[in-house]
Amino acid sequence: MISRIDHVSIAVRENDYERAVHFFRDVLGAIPGVGLDDERLKFFWHIYSLGDLSRLEIMKPTAGGSFLDGFLKDTPGGVHHLTLETPDIEKAKILLDEHHIPWFGFHDLGELWKELFIHPKHAFGVLIQIAQFTPDDWLSQSVKFPGDKKFKVTRTKGGCVLAIRHPGGGKAHIAISKEETQGLMEELRKV
Repeated sequence: MISRIDHVSIAVRENDYERAVHFFRDVLGAIPGVGLDDERLKFFWHIYSLGDLSRLEIMKPTAGGSFLDGFLKDTPGGVHHLTLETPDIEKAKILLDEHHIPWFGFHDLGELWKELFIHPKHAFGVLIQIAQFTPDDWLSQSVKFPGDKKFKVTRTKGGCVLAIRHPGGGKAHIAISKEETQGLMEELRKV
């Protein structure tokens, strides 16, 4: 039912947003991906990539009456929810129903995004978002492979770096020694 953890979402007050972006982008090296201002729910979100495969989302309210108001009432910010990717949101709904786990907030935006939520009281204190989507659609061009390319090999002094397309979006890098490179080449010749 779940492919992977896609991202951790952090909610901050509007006046702390630029400080949060500075911390994650400029200090920790997060790479900005897609962001969107949702006028209906009165909040702004932005996805960031950290390292090869880790992602976080920074959210802020944009007007009074945002769904984030209650969360941020007594705290300057913190982890708001955990997003899990599923290949089939309909199967996820059926499985949750079969196990008597209530869910809410189902939204279907077609191929772009389908989501539902599990309340923290039913998920051991964590708000869970389960979503069906194509991960690369939300990432910066700098962290994903162009087109249909699935790997890239870069020679280094001590061997090479193998970059591979990850099914969860983005790419992973593996540094391997000359000896490991030779072993890999021998294994590939057997295929």
